[in-house]
Amino acid sequence: MSRHLLSSFSLRGTLDIRSSVRRLSVSAFAVMLMATPSEVQAQVGASQGVKDINTIAEQELARLPGMTPALAKSVVEKRPFTSMTEVDALLGATLAKEQRVALYPSVFLHINLNTASREDILLVPGIGNRMLREFIEYRPYKAITQFRREMGKYVDDKEVARMEQYVFVPIDLNTASDADILTIPGLGNRMLREFKEYRPYKSMEQFRREIGKYVNAKELARLERYVEIR
Repeated sequence: MSRHLLSSFSLRGTLDIRSSVRRLSVSAFAVMLMATPSEVQAQVGASQGVKDINTIAEQELARLPGMTPALAKSVVEKRPFTSMTEVDALLGATLAKEQRVALYPSVFLHINLNTASREDILLVPGIGNRMLREFIEYRPYKAITQFRREMGKYVDDKEVARMEQYVFVPIDLNTASDADILTIPGLGNRMLREFKEYRPYKSMEQFRREIGKYVNAKELARLERYVEIR
């Protein structure tokens, strides 16, 4: 066989091997992606029926257990609330503790997992001192998925999902996905665009200034609870 022919076979073999390696690499990468479950990155816990007290309609609030039209009106006038203890103090002037305990599975204010006081956490329905310790132990939380994973060590998936309705982890204004941002109660596609338009944010003051072009001071204060710059 001629030297030229041997060289041709050798070159063709090398190219075939390289092509095969590329195909294997792509296939392996695809398998790896399929094998890695995609995590839901939502930072505000998914509701199973619990309403946000800062956004619920006054008429709907008035129909909840223990509520009256006059009390619902008072709540709406005081919004936005910045802590659940603030909500509890207002309602406590009218409703007995047993009535408030019966109300909170229907309407609540999400608590910040990283900054909520012990009193705030203990207002979450069904949370006692044992779970209070577990909520605090894993601070700081980076994502709601971390909360699910850590609380799942102590209770079943159904109970984790129930507790999740009452909590949130602030989103990073500069990196949060559309899905993350849209978990903020009452935030739709229009405000999603405004949140993203001013990236990168350098300070919370910039966020207040830019978003304050579109909403009033009360709404700005409500939205600000859910965001941060990391």
